[in-house]
Amino acid sequence: MVIVACLLLPMAAVVLYGMDRLEDWLTRTPPTPRHARHRHLRLVQGGRHESLTRPRNGQARSNAA
Repeated sequence: MVIVACLLLPMAAVVLYGMDRLEDWLTRTPPTPRHARHRHLRLVQGGRHESLTRPRNGQARSNAA
């Protein structure tokens, strides 16, 4: 029985070490993607040809269908 315990102890140590490494690998935070660095929002100019000011007669214009 002592021989079996001595043979199982190194195997249990390897399994515990492997599970520890696997847990660290699964719970680490992902690195930021290369394309997401140093980018800023770029607004597209144009697209709307109307004036952005409100009409002066007090009524708001609606473009609803």
